Amino acid sequence: MIHDVLFGKPLISLVTVGFAGIVVWYFLSRQRPTTRLVVQILFFGLMTLIIVGSGIEPHRFQGYQSEDPQALLVILAKSLWWVHLAWAVIGFIRLYLVLEGSPQEARLLQDLVVGVVYIGMTLSILAFVFGVPIGTLVATSGVVAIILGLALQSTLADVFSGIALTLGRPYIIGDWILLSDGTEGRVVESNWRATHILTGANNVVVLPNSFLAKLGLTNVSRPDETHLLVLTIRIAPTRMPASVRHVMATALASCNSIVREPPPVVALKGLDATALEVELQFRVTSPSQRVTARNEVLDLVYRHCKSAGLLLAVPAAASILKGDLPTEESARPPRVTPLELIEAIPIFATLTSDEKQKLAETTAVREFRKGDIIVREGEMLPSLMMVRAGIIAARHGDEERGRLAPGDFFGETGLLAGMQEVCTLEALTPVIAYEIDQEAFAPLLSERPVMAEDIAEDLASRAERFRDSAALPPGQARSAHAILKTIRTIFRA
Repeated sequence: MIHDVLFGKPLISLVTVGFAGIVVWYFLSRQRPTTRLVVQILFFGLMTLIIVGSGIEPHRFQGYQSEDPQALLVILAKSLWWVHLAWAVIGFIRLYLVLEGSPQEARLLQDLVVGVVYIGMTLSILAFVFGVPIGTLVATSGVVAIILGLALQSTLADVFSGIALTLGRPYIIGDWILLSDGTEGRVVESNWRATHILTGANNVVVLPNSFLAKLGLTNVSRPDETHLLVLTIRIAPTRMPASVRHVMATALASCNSIVREPPPVVALKGLDATALEVELQFRVTSPSQRVTARNEVLDLVYRHCKSAGLLLAVPAAASILKGDLPTEESARPPRVTPLELIEAIPIFATLTSDEKQKLAETTAVREFRKGDIIVREGEMLPSLMMVRAGIIAARHGDEERGRLAPGDFFGETGLLAGMQEVCTLEALTPVIAYEIDQEAFAPLLSERPVMAEDIAEDLASRAERFRDSAALPPGQARSAHAILKTIRTIFRA
């Protein structure tokens, strides 16, 4: 019965089985490639069985007349057999042509092989189904290919360059790259034609692959995305180079925006009568942090230089007399008295000169040795302390949340808002601080509401930088508005 159905009218059976295979294959999920391959092989095997049993030769052209009623069935049957053969081969390619650890290259190789299979299928159908002389066709198409190649030279160059870039893998989606023409940004898309780069200016630059392949390329994201920055600082030669190097190293150690490992490097580059040239080398977590880190390092270099009594050198191009150059004997480093420090801290900017002077007269000097715990987590400081020299680490549990440098202040959480410290403050180097108690501070806050607002803003920003709000005790994580309200309530009482 089955033999009669399949081989009684083989052409009709071939066409029926061929179209049935297409329908079944179409409705199978793409998420089940093995099942699809098995179905393709089963239908192709069944069609081959019918062809062999009925004596049809799909690999040979058998002439037929256009008025022959079976001509259309022969064309459909042979064409469907070649299509199913190609799909079975492609199923094997998609499933088993895999490069371990290189999905992008594997996909590209699969696409190339699949393209060759489709071309072979098309030429086979033309030759063995329609009797087209392939040799003559290839010779004729060669001239056409030359013409098309010249017309599409730029596009083809982009395509082949895209293949080369994909196989070479100088970058992947998400990498930050720097090109020799100055273009810099993160790769957001890469296709056969072009590569799309999102720049720091939030613009998308589209570069043809042929153009990109000719440029020198630096992949900033490999082996990781940490990025090296180099800053050159010129210091007046009024101290021994070793002392200057120590101050620069301390400035880098107090920076919160740079990577700790590998540690930053301070290199002495040159020395003459006008300046000691120092090169600071440090890393940031990603290229997007360069501006933030550079700004913080420059600010800290200035603060530590002022704290240590170092003078910045005049520019190399400046015209000066030899007698005007500072020396170890004649140099007059800036003073860092309590008054000078108060004038340098922005939150005291609204005070008058007399108020600053009175506040400075109430300060007391506090000194801490390296490793001293200034205040522990959960304790409350009763006074405001301004860092005169040294570095202080703020730790929450075993995690370091940030560092304080000369010009920073702490203790305002207990003095002004009645809050406990949520970070342990430890002296990383010998520290000198100026202490201001609540008695001296209370009348200033009541008369200067702007200063209270500045302190509240500083408290809120420091909470974001040093503290994890989810880990704070109830009532400790507060906004600037809530902190300001607390300050006003305390000092009105």
